[in-house]
Amino acid sequence: MRQHTHRRCYHHIEVRPQTIGRVLGIGLRVAGRVAGQHISGSTQSPAATAVDAPVSGEAGDARARARVAGRSAARVPGSLARGVGGFLRPFGRVGGILWLEVMGVFFLLPLLVFGPTLWRIRASWAHGPDHTKFLVTAGVMVVFIYLSVSSFWRARKKSAAGS
Repeated sequence: MRQHTHRRCYHHIEVRPQTIGRVLGIGLRVAGRVAGQHISGSTQSPAATAVDAPVSGEAGDARARARVAGRSAARVPGSLARGVGGFLRPFGRVGGILWLEVMGVFFLLPLLVFGPTLWRIRASWAHGPDHTKFLVTAGVMVVFIYLSVSSFWRARKKSAAGS
């Protein structure tokens, strides 16, 4: 008896809730909804406020419209910040993991500088003329190895926690 495996198209693949695509889609929908509510709210506000405001000719009408426009303009930065924040939130986690990995690589770079020196003076490790230089170089290398490995370790833990 032969089992058939179904191949799925790229758009039929099941999306887990933790994937970046789903999070971005949700963020875009929320940002679109907030922007839509703000736009619809600012188009309805002038009419509603203009009716309630006492009208004394064109000057009173213009003042009421200016007041409503000022209030709606004051709400734009907060709404925009919430929308952008919702959109960028998934990138914060990925950016943090990437930052840790880049720092791990940068902590490995001094090993390329101190490694040849340590190799050159390795014969002086116990009592030679460069004994102090050997110990300092070895200590610096141990610190940078620790920083590099711990940075990669933290990036691995952070990526495992998100999936």
